[in-house]
Amino acid sequence: MTPTVPTLSAVETRVLGVLAEKQRTVPDSYPLSLNALVAGCNQKTSRNPLMELSDAEVQAALDSLKGYSLVMESSGSRVARYEHNVERVLRVPSQSTILLTVLMLRGPQTAGELRIASERMHNFADISSVEAFLDELAERPAGALVVKLARLPGARESRWMHLLSGAPVEQVFEAAGTPSAAPAEASLGEVAALKLNVARLESEVAALKALTARICSELGIEGAG
Repeated sequence: MTPTVPTLSAVETRVLGVLAEKQRTVPDSYPLSLNALVAGCNQKTSRNPLMELSDAEVQAALDSLKGYSLVMESSGSRVARYEHNVERVLRVPSQSTILLTVLMLRGPQTAGELRIASERMHNFADISSVEAFLDELAERPAGALVVKLARLPGARESRWMHLLSGAPVEQVFEAAGTPSAAPAEASLGEVAALKLNVARLESEVAALKALTARICSELGIEGAG
């Protein structure tokens, strides 16, 4: 039986996406150390939204992802190194993982944008090839991993979004019975700001948990869990 895919936080999604990206773009440095992973999470290019994650926040995300078997820790090295396990857990081909990677790191993209952004990891023959893999991910029997968003006013192509962090805003509104026109009334800037605020709050919570655990350890008391 295919395991249920967990709903990942923004930080967990970023960590997983960076591991999948670096496996193909810097194979000589892969698996990644914690320092390299933090740098990849916080880099200023090919990332949306931008993040400023601490070592503790990334480590907390790694520990959570290890619990889902989406990340594995390598042994036999003085420095702990981490690698993703996306293909095996989600049971998808490497091409699909690459598309998910771009969506995790850059946010919603059109098929054409995905093809260009994927070039360093895989050379898709054409946009139709990209769309074929996206359709497979959207129609996956064990549960969709991507969704095609409604076309924006004036746009020629629809964008795609991954579902590893939950349903997009449009689906949340529709599920609540709100008229489908409501999401369009919110500007893209407002949506982006909300996502950044959520990511920031998740990062702060992770940092507070790590700080609490360290203080409890130093005092020799059991944490609240």
